[in-house]
Amino acid sequence: MNTTAQQQARRQQRVEELCAASIRAISGEPDLHFRGKQLHQGEHKLPMHAPHHRIDTAVAPFADCRAAADGMALSLIYSDSQLHKAHRPLKPIARLVYELLEQLRVEAMVPAELTGMAANLGQRFERWSHDFYNSGSAESSSGILLYTVAQMCWARLNACQVLEETEDFIESTRFSLASSMGTALAGLRRNRHDQGAYIPHALAIAELIDNIVEAQRAGQSADNNDSRDDDEDEHKGFSLLLDFDQDGDDDNGFASARSGTSKAFGENQQGYNVYTVVHDREVSAAGLVRAALLDEYRARLDAGIAEQGINVQRVARQLAAVLATWQRDDWLYGQEEGRIDGRRLAQLVSSPTERRLFYQERQKPVADCVVSILIDCSGSMRHQSEPVAMLADTLIRALDMIGASSELLGFTTNAWNGGKPYREWMRQGRPAYPGRLNETCHLIFKQADRGWRRSRRDIAALLKGDMYREGIDGEAVDWACNRLLARSEARKILIVISDGCPADSATNLANDAFYLDNHLKEVLARRERQGEIEILGLGVGLDLSPFYRHCLATDMSQALDNHLFEEIVKLIGHRRRR
Repeated sequence: MNTTAQQQARRQQRVEELCAASIRAISGEPDLHFRGKQLHQGEHKLPMHAPHHRIDTAVAPFADCRAAADGMALSLIYSDSQLHKAHRPLKPIARLVYELLEQLRVEAMVPAELTGMAANLGQRFERWSHDFYNSGSAESSSGILLYTVAQMCWARLNACQVLEETEDFIESTRFSLASSMGTALAGLRRNRHDQGAYIPHALAIAELIDNIVEAQRAGQSADNNDSRDDDEDEHKGFSLLLDFDQDGDDDNGFASARSGTSKAFGENQQGYNVYTVVHDREVSAAGLVRAALLDEYRARLDAGIAEQGINVQRVARQLAAVLATWQRDDWLYGQEEGRIDGRRLAQLVSSPTERRLFYQERQKPVADCVVSILIDCSGSMRHQSEPVAMLADTLIRALDMIGASSELLGFTTNAWNGGKPYREWMRQGRPAYPGRLNETCHLIFKQADRGWRRSRRDIAALLKGDMYREGIDGEAVDWACNRLLARSEARKILIVISDGCPADSATNLANDAFYLDNHLKEVLARRERQGEIEILGLGVGLDLSPFYRHCLATDMSQALDNHLFEEIVKLIGHRRRR
């Protein structure tokens, strides 16, 4: 992981924020946001299957990202998703054409007053056409067929000419399709404002193209010597089109947290289940470390922070700007403007030129908030314990300087591979869907009612490597949220620092791979609906957006710098930016 990757991840998050804001403004839907490079409405994905809007927000030019946002907004306004899904073909080629035609339909309905949006969409389709043609994908028989259909339908719906640069290239294919597609093409243009009447014509074209592609495949398979090469060419031709479920990571950026659907979580009537809580514990982390070793850890932590050269006072000022609110502290008397001070009216008689007869409110910034930092103490985080400890220590110190409360928590397990709950489950005959099969260990490094100076020695317990085992995130987030709800501060913020998905080998083997994953999503969704706590994710070398609505990917292998803390402050202040 390098600095370029971190900058790319930050750019991606900023672009997604801007695009989501644009979509919300156009569509009037307030609960739209990007997560894992995909648009979500609440907890539900809103995928974009049209090939010319399948872009990577991490690397694509902003103009393309904005055009894709405009396309999605139009789809939300003008397309009935249930009606669309009810008629969607099952065959991949037919489905591809059907998805493309529906997106082209809504883009042809841009209101006349939104000339900028129309220009964005037109330019994006032309850029995609050039990219597809220049990549050589249109050179196969199937590639040129699909490219020609896209050009013909786009031109007909928008009452314009096909792309001039490739007009000669597609002419023969367009001529061969004219007789079989003519009626349906006319129907697309005539019924573009009526989705129900439009669908039969879109399906007719989709089925026609699917039949032609199948006929081409049948003809190619007759020659066994060339079939493999033809298949490879065809795959290349579809690479920019058949991309319905591609969620691959970008090699040049941060990997995205893996997520999926848990059968055990969905089929179990109780949802998330805990086999036993008898062995769970909540402990003070400093009590797990010998006093002499704790002093050694603190000295090491101080030396590391000094080497980073972080301006803590600057971080404190930035935090105050996003956390503090102005409250009346006292009154200022003897002012030249404000409210009249009745006690000074006699001075006006004795000295008519006297102007200091007023008083004003005196206000001061007050950070009426509590910030809880919850650290994933799973095994993989052990190698990042020192930079994470320096990060947490600096944030807590800066929060302390502005008068904001803070606490530092962690979560791990008492044992590897299940421990006592797993052995009890084995003795009971291994009943189905046992739920969580390990002993949770929730760690308290600093309590909210203690300042940084009194807790600085305890914070150093983060460097104790043998307490890093496995991670059960969902329960830890619930625990941290409950601690925050017991506080009286007006604003409550939870920052979760993690480098991966929830993981416990015993639980995963007895249930399935995404059991803990789905529980974390359920907890986050529930807490978000309640709206009492702002939950933020800080990914250590990982994009946590599949789980956290507001998150930041960081590269802890690099030195901590002031710019990183600026990004964290922006993440904390996301509510005000919106």
